[in-house]
Amino acid sequence: MVKTLRLNRDRVLRAAIELADEIGLEQLSMRRLAQELDVVPMALYKHVANKDELIDGMLDMIVTEIDPPGPGAEWKPAVRQRILSARRAMLRHRWASRAIEMRQAPTPAILAYLNSVIGILRAGGLSANLTHHVMHALGSRVLGFTQELYTPGDAREAPDMTPFPHVLEIAMAAAHENDSIVGGGCDDQFEFEFALDVLLDGFERLKDQNWTSTPIRYG
Repeated sequence: MVKTLRLNRDRVLRAAIELADEIGLEQLSMRRLAQELDVVPMALYKHVANKDELIDGMLDMIVTEIDPPGPGAEWKPAVRQRILSARRAMLRHRWASRAIEMRQAPTPAILAYLNSVIGILRAGGLSANLTHHVMHALGSRVLGFTQELYTPGDAREAPDMTPFPHVLEIAMAAAHENDSIVGGGCDDQFEFEFALDVLLDGFERLKDQNWTSTPIRYG
């Protein structure tokens, strides 16, 4: 006799992640998930109230895949390591970045992750003021993904670039590997790390200069 696995929230979320990895977030539904788990749809609602809560739980579980900072690391390599680990999680679950963009508020696990990154910056000597602007500058990059200005569509729909020689020149100036792209466009691993390192180097210079956006008041 085959023993049926007991249904619980953890099993529901893990099955939902695997299904979203396979068919995409748009095709994921409570009914489809119930079929995957071989239960009636109502059984899922004992563990998640609706699809929004399901997605929040899925994102929280994915955030736990982000590696913790190494002990004793300086702030810049520590932040870099966390962000690149977040990116690997986004690459494993290609739908997750879109799900994050769709949420109106961060989940508890995402807040805990952001709190950890902020803690690394503050412990590294960055002021609260500078850290505020650093988090704005990093934007979604802190969670391992960025959004391109335009995503490429069907090649047959590509516009004639002849009237735009500068755009064409930079588009052809570097090659990009398709298997390292999140979503679409040129946001491959090299471009991601290039921009991240430029930002981190800039933050370090501002820290060393005791930069602040708060005007200094005299008298």
